[in-house]
Amino acid sequence: MKSKSVNIAASLLILFMVVAILYILKGLIIPLLFAIIFGVLLFPLCHRLERWRLPRTLAAVISVMVLILMVTGLFVLLVNQAIVIGQDGQDLGENFVEIYDSITQWVESTFGIQRGSLTLRVREEGQKAASNAGGYLVAFFGSAGGTIANIILLPIFIFFMLYYRDFFVEFIIRANSSQPAENTRGVIQEIYKVIQSYLLGLLIVMGIVAVLNSLGLMFMGIKYAWFFGFFAAILLLIPYIGIAIGSIVPALFALATMDNYWYALGIIAWFQVVQFLEGNFITPNIVGGQVQVNPFFAILSLLLGGILFGLAGLILAIPMMAALRILLNQNNTTRPYGFLIGEPDSRYLGNKKGKIVSIQEKSNLE
Repeated sequence: MKSKSVNIAASLLILFMVVAILYILKGLIIPLLFAIIFGVLLFPLCHRLERWRLPRTLAAVISVMVLILMVTGLFVLLVNQAIVIGQDGQDLGENFVEIYDSITQWVESTFGIQRGSLTLRVREEGQKAASNAGGYLVAFFGSAGGTIANIILLPIFIFFMLYYRDFFVEFIIRANSSQPAENTRGVIQEIYKVIQSYLLGLLIVMGIVAVLNSLGLMFMGIKYAWFFGFFAAILLLIPYIGIAIGSIVPALFALATMDNYWYALGIIAWFQVVQFLEGNFITPNIVGGQVQVNPFFAILSLLLGGILFGLAGLILAIPMMAALRILLNQNNTTRPYGFLIGEPDSRYLGNKKGKIVSIQEKSNLE
């Protein structure tokens, strides 16, 4: 009994130390994890170039350059559109003042609540914020660009992930010498397939969601529909809540530019419909069951990733949790934890009679 308690305490201590190390070294770990993710994404292109008789060095460089050009192009497009929207900032501010005045007048006439100094201050701040809407958008993308610029080692890391991939695989095999080499290769291949399926599927889903978002906004006559539609789709990088967050910006824009409040409500409602379609039909059919992380632990991983690494942690949480599940399933001691993270099948979700299935019944099922 005492030995078991010591083992539990030691495991908790090791877990705490791992989390502390991740937090302390996040400046190094974040670009390294992103390099692994992008390396997995670029591997098919790099491998195809090598099959065309290009040296691995040149193939890796070309692959990294393609990624840089794509990211830069998307970044420039979004910033330019944000600048265009910013040119209407003063008009947006005036429109928000009119909206605020009409709401406060309705509150006064209906409930008899008079405007005080606090509400007047809110009115002033709202006008100021709306007038600088474009500046906030530019600052947002500028901040993101500054973050990317500060991580100057990321392209170098990606290059070495592609160039030294066989070398790194051999290191993992030697470090895990207690297991047959083929087993280790199989685990690496499984992790690679899960991450690649998730990333490629996510890109396809983002494209579909962007089109659906934009078509809905265009149908309602919202200006800059494609910008807002693609902006919300990019926020799919934050699972579960990305589209909901992305609906706020066009809804506020509709409040300031349209002559009816129902447009804002329509935008939020449409984005929720798109989120429902994405979560229940689009993503399951495109990404499939490759990730196999149950929603409860997916949300926990998002919270932990956000605490440790901020926005980067939200983006990395799901693929890292999927990889962790595969690793935990390789050892008899840790396999129960891999089972806990994974997606349970129907026999663990109750039976037709609505009773809890007993342990004996579960053992019979197994």
